[in-house]
Amino acid sequence: MPHKPFIRTLRAQWLGQQLRALREERGMTLKLVAEHLQRDMSALGRYERADWPIRKGDVIALLDLYGFHHAAERARLLALAEEVWRTDRWDEDYGDVVDSSFIEYPWLEGRAERIGSFNTVLLPGLMQTRDYAEAVIRNAEEAEVPDATVARWVELRIERQKVLDGPTKVAAVLDENVLRRLVGGRRTMCGQLRHLHELASRRNVEIQVLPSTTALHAGMDGAFTLFTLPKPYPAVAYLENLAGRLYVEAPRSMRFVHAYHRLREAALSTSVSAQLIASIAKELS
Repeated sequence: MPHKPFIRTLRAQWLGQQLRALREERGMTLKLVAEHLQRDMSALGRYERADWPIRKGDVIALLDLYGFHHAAERARLLALAEEVWRTDRWDEDYGDVVDSSFIEYPWLEGRAERIGSFNTVLLPGLMQTRDYAEAVIRNAEEAEVPDATVARWVELRIERQKVLDGPTKVAAVLDENVLRRLVGGRRTMCGQLRHLHELASRRNVEIQVLPSTTALHAGMDGAFTLFTLPKPYPAVAYLENLAGRLYVEAPRSMRFVHAYHRLREAALSTSVSAQLIASIAKELS
């Protein structure tokens, strides 16, 4: 009876990337590492690509070879090695050993071939203007957060938008109410909508509006972001609410793939959506 193929989980991908980064920082080739550890070079490459699940013992041997002895970081990587097969939520699983941000949202943005989002309340971060982003971040934080801290977070959000200048396809299905919510006031929202209209003209950006008159649709359960990763890595869905962050991996992520396809079908075309965005911006000016 044939074995089921190993699913290239986010844990495995993240661990493989960290091990590769450590190797390259030391200026070591896969061949050199394989000779030192008496391992097959192709197997080490598969570990780094997450084609195969790596054993904890091999992670220890690699970390020792790379001279990586930081206790907390080693514990974090070894915890990953023990559970590279898991695809369930992790943001509360590791306690003090692993920070839930070890799989960073920007890391997925940088790896994805396509980023698609369904937005019901706010515009996606990749499409926000500086003023809009600041209003959103200030609303999410406590009143006593220093201005310098808010400014740094805004800058980080704007920095992430460099992904729009690359080959990554960025798409969004926006509930019409997102366009009419006066985040930051009329002036800020008017500037935001004009920016959104400009983004819609880019070849790698696709913006569709789901009319508020659409009573029922595939996104009734709320907003989500879908990362389409390069083959053979499966798609990953991301959700966020007051309970925390959740990354949904294969095979459950296929539910989001199908839902997003249905949302695109229900939404206005990109050209009609662009006209609606321009019209609402004009109303605010």
